[in-house]
Amino acid sequence: MQLRKPPRLRPGDTVAVVSLSSGLAAELPHRYATGKAQLAETFGVQVVDAPHALRSSRWLHAHPEARADDLHWALTDDSVAGVVSAIGGDDSVRTLPHLDLDLIGRHPKVFLGFSDSTVQHLANLAAGVVTFYGPSVLADLAENGGIHPYTEQAVRAAAFTAEPYALQAAQEWTEDMLDWADPELQPLRRRHWPHPGWTWMQGVHAVEGRLLGGCMDVLEMAKGTSVWPSPDDWDGAVLALEISEEAPSPDQVTYWLRNYAATGVLGRIGAMLFARPLWYSPKDTWLLYDAVRRVLVESGRADLPLVVGLDHGHGSPMGVLPLGCRVRVDPARRAIEVAEPAVT
Repeated sequence: MQLRKPPRLRPGDTVAVVSLSSGLAAELPHRYATGKAQLAETFGVQVVDAPHALRSSRWLHAHPEARADDLHWALTDDSVAGVVSAIGGDDSVRTLPHLDLDLIGRHPKVFLGFSDSTVQHLANLAAGVVTFYGPSVLADLAENGGIHPYTEQAVRAAAFTAEPYALQAAQEWTEDMLDWADPELQPLRRRHWPHPGWTWMQGVHAVEGRLLGGCMDVLEMAKGTSVWPSPDDWDGAVLALEISEEAPSPDQVTYWLRNYAATGVLGRIGAMLFARPLWYSPKDTWLLYDAVRRVLVESGRADLPLVVGLDHGHGSPMGVLPLGCRVRVDPARRAIEVAEPAVT
């Protein structure tokens, strides 16, 4: 798999916001404005809206081709250096017939987003371009009280710095909810709790492979489509997974993972990283991690390095995963390192 890396972002660059699924940006204008302002102030960039970024959810649902066109616009406009998703949703898969993979491959730019943006990450992978699984404008870039330092550091390391680096666990976490619809709550910082760190559940030997993955809920929608990775793409890959705020049960995750086993994916990958779930009790969290381990064992992969409790995806503060880059997972050192620069 030969992937192109986008040029790194620099202060003064312009980044465009795209709404590839939900129209929540139009429904929460103050939250959206806060996210844009915090993105601009924290990283010293200019932030512009794609032509349809502030359309309603109803309009965007009716026009998946316009969502794809916004991405094409951002990639082909020479004044735009990077692209950030406004928020997730549930139907980015409907943009696939309208995406021009050749165009995406010819114009590698930083693309940042999570959740339903998993579809776009897969499309970029199919087009041969590295992407960044991380915060969106309405989520952790519009974080109450300002962007969390952990998220800021993760974005800088991945998208602003052209050198290898190590992934780090957050020192604290939260699922405290402050109503996004209430502007008076925007300046308040959410309550946080000490982070227990990652748990290394199995595996002995260090492995290195390309980082693939995303939100499991959305990956299920993408299976069998034109952008689903080929069997060879999975060889030696480090598979990073997370689940959405809908909190699918450990049983449901078991069923999904057994499909990865039946289709040969689990037999090909080199390691698995699983994120801390949202809206799970401590007991259910452990049941989830144990369910993942049990599927690996029943699939003959008790050897596979498995690390759980990571900070990518729907948890907060949110880290960044450079999808398509080579990462090294070392159980002996308990280290996960991005083995190459994610940007040029």
